[in-house]
Amino acid sequence: MGKGMRAGKKPKTRQSGGDMQKQLKQLQRMQAEMEETQAQLGEKEITTTAGGGAVEVTVNGNKEITKLTIDKDVVDPDDVEMLQDLVMAAVNEAMRQVEEMVESEMNKITGGLGAMGGGMGFPGF
Repeated sequence: MGKGMRAGKKPKTRQSGGDMQKQLKQLQRMQAEMEETQAQLGEKEITTTAGGGAVEVTVNGNKEITKLTIDKDVVDPDDVEMLQDLVMAAVNEAMRQVEEMVESEMNKITGGLGAMGGGMGFPGF
């Protein structure tokens, strides 16, 4: 151990002001990219089906249902539960796929640092 060093202590490191400025600029650039990507994701849509196409749902990247189609043949007043299950299945699958799409696009920017998105106001992070 060097002079003045104790076991278990790490040497102090200093970051110059230039390094801090560089990191801040990188973070600002990353945030701008994330905002742009989020806007682009809002325009993308995922369409899923359930019941062999009897129920079709379209969800955008903002996790909003933009279209819901139900085949009239599955509308049975005596079996409303089946229709409810089909709608839930289609919506849940669409939401899962949108979540994967958003995560994939954000990981391209953050390099897989998903935790960084947590405080930046992006859905799903």
